[in-house]
Amino acid sequence: MALFKDTGWRLWWLMLLVLVADQVSKQVVIANMQLFDSIELLPFFNFTYVRNYGAAFSFLSDAGGWQRWFFTFIAVAISCVLAVWLARNNNTQLKLNLALSLVLAGAVGNLIDRSIYGYVIDFFHLYYQNWHYPAFNIADSAICIGAALLIWDSFSNNGVKK
Repeated sequence: MALFKDTGWRLWWLMLLVLVADQVSKQVVIANMQLFDSIELLPFFNFTYVRNYGAAFSFLSDAGGWQRWFFTFIAVAISCVLAVWLARNNNTQLKLNLALSLVLAGAVGNLIDRSIYGYVIDFFHLYYQNWHYPAFNIADSAICIGAALLIWDSFSNNGVKK
């Protein structure tokens, strides 16, 4: 149990929570919506069921199919690196461990979609008048929050004395 208590893996429960929330939300969308259905929740926010065959912001989504395996490989490789990094981190590095845990959970959430369906299920849709932000999901949100925390952590002192 030392792996979970004394390392970055002490946040395993957060990774599991994000992963379950991501996968359950996607199953709810699949079960209750048809592709491209949209439900307005606020004047600037809809649930809109779309499929992303590419990476972030549909990058390479129309590349012919090879991108599924490329992004699957990348997600597996990054997940392995993050898992080892978390295992080597001290449990006191909270910001860094939180960031890595969120990125790992998001990467695995989207990896599950890509492995099962061949695409990622997205449904959060932000917009203002004619401007539309690309649809995203809980896994994408976790990755973005984790990336922001990584950047913040890289600029912070982390308790290192000079």
